[in-house]
Amino acid sequence: MERITPTAAETWLDEYRARITTIRARADHARARLAAVTATARTRDGAVAVTVDASGALTDLRFGVRTDELPRARLAETVLRLAGEAAADARTQVEAIMEPLTVEAGR
Repeated sequence: MERITPTAAETWLDEYRARITTIRARADHARARLAAVTATARTRDGAVAVTVDASGALTDLRFGVRTDELPRARLAETVLRLAGEAAADARTQVEAIMEPLTVEAGR
């Protein structure tokens, strides 16, 4: 019986499909990890805590009892500063999740 060997084009296509399947699985895994990204920044004394999601959007804001001691302008400034710190942390997490995908895409 004569053995039929795949053509170079068929072999290339099979390898390409396998690569696409691997990339899709990695992307799905990254998407799930991205959905779980949060970052929290807080004052040392616990007066204010700010949590953001992967996009840097505020998802939680907590004021401790020490908040009552802060002037409103200082409180607003603190919330904004902490939101920026938390967003920077979230960005770092997102970059770490995405880096293997972008490195793979560059090959």
